[in-house]
Amino acid sequence: MEIRAASQDDLPAIVAIYNQAIACGLKTGDIEPVTVPSRRAWFEEHDSSRYPIFVAEEMGAVVGYATLSAYRPGRAALRRTAEVSYYVDENCQRRGVGTRVLRHAIEQARGLGFKTLLAVVIEANLGSVALLKNFGFEQWGLLPNIVEHQGASFGHVYLGLRIDAQLESRAESLEM
Repeated sequence: MEIRAASQDDLPAIVAIYNQAIACGLKTGDIEPVTVPSRRAWFEEHDSSRYPIFVAEEMGAVVGYATLSAYRPGRAALRRTAEVSYYVDENCQRRGVGTRVLRHAIEQARGLGFKTLLAVVIEANLGSVALLKNFGFEQWGLLPNIVEHQGASFGHVYLGLRIDAQLESRAESLEM
């Protein structure tokens, strides 16, 4: 598996994976499928020199991706904080793709000068919460019952990680 910077050519695969997460429910706040044209601006906002998108590629196919995004854009005091998100093709889950793409995003975030990473996860997404905690993320906040999906309410969990030298040894221990 190769982890590399995403290109415009990867956008259809990224959209397909994201739409799988929407269809699954409780993996993202979106509830309607997105289209490639509707995600172009989002893709272009991710300047690879500051807020990159990474794809995990296996045998020529994109099987997952991760993004580093601005947290509260335009607020200079938060310029060293990024939001990390990741998604894995439903046919490739539980094979280490999420671990590898998240590890790569964390390593790259450190190199880009970020000091803090945040992940915002629907509390019912226990797999994602567990993976983030394996990398040392801790729950820093909870917005209770703000996610409404199919007649039920769920919280939005804020998980945070201060990037430091100790992270390297933790990430290495998670290699698969």
